Amino acid sequence: MHLRPLGRTGLSIAPVVFGGNVFGWTADEKTSFDLLDRFFEAGYNTIDTADVYSAWVDGHQGGESEAIIGQWLKRGTVSRDKAVIVTKVGYENKDRKTGLSKRWIEEAVEASLTRLGTDYIDLYLAHKPDPDVAIEETLEAFSRLKQAGKVRAIGCSNYNASQLQDTFDAAQKAGLPRFDVLQPEYNLYARQKFEGPLKDLCIREDIGVISYYALAAGFLTGKYRKAEDAAGKARGYRMADYLNDKGLRILAVLDAIAAETGASLATIAIAWVAARPGITAPIASATSLSQLQALLEAGTLTLSDSQMQALNEAGA
Repeated sequence: MHLRPLGRTGLSIAPVVFGGNVFGWTADEKTSFDLLDRFFEAGYNTIDTADVYSAWVDGHQGGESEAIIGQWLKRGTVSRDKAVIVTKVGYENKDRKTGLSKRWIEEAVEASLTRLGTDYIDLYLAHKPDPDVAIEETLEAFSRLKQAGKVRAIGCSNYNASQLQDTFDAAQKAGLPRFDVLQPEYNLYARQKFEGPLKDLCIREDIGVISYYALAAGFLTGKYRKAEDAAGKARGYRMADYLNDKGLRILAVLDAIAAETGASLATIAIAWVAARPGITAPIASATSLSQLQALLEAGTLTLSDSQMQALNEAGA
């Protein structure tokens, strides 16, 4: 498996990252273990999670995903140094205020380390901007975690170009480590949040980019073609965002390329993201071994220039 450098972090990751939001939610512990075993057997090496996953499920508190990953690591099937673990801090957990204060980060990282059963996190991300906390306070807290060896690299998620530039300016002025990784939403349908100033800034500053929602909550698998297809599905409520002329146009092009390549729509959609300028690797999830196959094949599929162009035009 060809690994890609993740910006200036010193980390190298495979071209597809496993989205651990499903662990403890739509994938139980045994299924999660089977998926992770197969993912790493195929040469992939990076898992993305967050301390808030999966607090949205009735009876959950958040941290369920990290706990499952920790139990999987404990089995020793994959040595700790061969797994790149990405987790996040700062997203609201039900009624509890979290955010990016120094005090909360120091508390949250210890809880994440305990759940993960490890003494360090490879990449620790600010899950989203916190307007109530000065960025210097957040960066200082992250800096202390790096100095203590509790995290190897730091970054952020859901920051726009202006917000990201502000973090660079603050880090330089205060003499603190900057964010070296960004996690934005990006897929064939949702391109506007990354393309343009944000992408240009990431390329210019050599920022590693691990994008999420590569499959647009499952829409780009092709299994949702009309409203009735979404009924009763865990992410079905999101399909109204995609079931329109643009979404169906994208599916039509994916169908055509699938006929040419023999690859699934999901594989093609993920491979498109992985091939886009500025992207280090997309995040995608699976809840079964059959779904996982699409992720594994995406890391080795090379789309032709004409196929990339057709997809670019369909989602423009």
